[in-house]
Amino acid sequence: MQTAIPFMQFRGGSSKGIYFKAEDLPKQETERNLLVLAALEGAGIGDPRQIDGLGGGTTLTSKVAVVSLSASPDADLDYLFLQVVVGKGMVTAAQNCGNILAGVLPFAIESGLMKAADPTTSARINMINTGGICEVVVQTPHREMNYQGDATVDGVMGTAAPVICNYLDTVGSTCGDLLPTGNAVDFIHGIEATCIDNGMPVIMMRANDFGLSGYESKEDLEKNEPLKQQIEQIRLEGGRMMKLGDVSRQTIPKVCLVSTPHQGGVLNTRMFIPHVVHDAIGVLAAVSVATACVVPGTVVKGIAQLNEDKNLFSIEHPSGEFTVKLEYQFHDGKMAILKSGVIRTARLLSKGELFIPAP
Repeated sequence: MQTAIPFMQFRGGSSKGIYFKAEDLPKQETERNLLVLAALEGAGIGDPRQIDGLGGGTTLTSKVAVVSLSASPDADLDYLFLQVVVGKGMVTAAQNCGNILAGVLPFAIESGLMKAADPTTSARINMINTGGICEVVVQTPHREMNYQGDATVDGVMGTAAPVICNYLDTVGSTCGDLLPTGNAVDFIHGIEATCIDNGMPVIMMRANDFGLSGYESKEDLEKNEPLKQQIEQIRLEGGRMMKLGDVSRQTIPKVCLVSTPHQGGVLNTRMFIPHVVHDAIGVLAAVSVATACVVPGTVVKGIAQLNEDKNLFSIEHPSGEFTVKLEYQFHDGKMAILKSGVIRTARLLSKGELFIPAP
């Protein structure tokens, strides 16, 4: 009386998700989304605890990757990211996820979609949600996935083998432009904000403009209802300004409060995603935030502390730091982002069949 669906579960970066082959899911979007909700929430669709499904009851553990071989001559794999909105009984494909992306090539190898090389395997992954290609390299000694290594990801316990991700063509991938409003700074409800999109639409504002130090804990920020209401008003207006329309039921844009670093990084952050505070910072959000550090006149001016290596940007967050490598150049006064690189890790947690309750 239940339907069995082949799946794997990976930790990708600081997130955790369910991975499916596209061929194992319905092609029709509504049916596919209902199946995803049933997989993560079971019969209790809309239950924020997700007690009857494989979801973890948080935004970071309610994620899905749909993977297939790509028909595009520019890519090896297609990757569709689906975010289950916890407690809402809703699935959105409006954004990408760089953490879950870290598990896509390992999944493709483990599931037989791709053959591994020795000692490393690389693939060009087409990110369906927003467009753009990510070059991913994983360690495959003796043509087998290796998950053991010395790489660390703040927000994740232990060490693992590095997953190298080089993002290409992510500028304006959702909004159409790096600065969707055409300005480095806009006033939104009386607050100076930078609206930026280099892989993830983000509204950046200074923490001290809200009477905050920027070092508050995730828990303290989430208990601050007046702050959350003010930020949501700004997010809704900023979404319209960023050409995203009505974002009241969307998970983008994210909102980032920035302050001076205090652990040797370039910038300190607190990321709203959008209605809870991230334990760390998302991969593509970190890329957008790092990019704001090299765009003249953004809200990070006077706050960001650039180091001697002008290509490395250590972004501080509640559980550590996230380093982004940007390759960029200026020509005729305009900046071009050539490549955005990050290191993630991933680990296979389980595989087999999950069961969808009837009907």
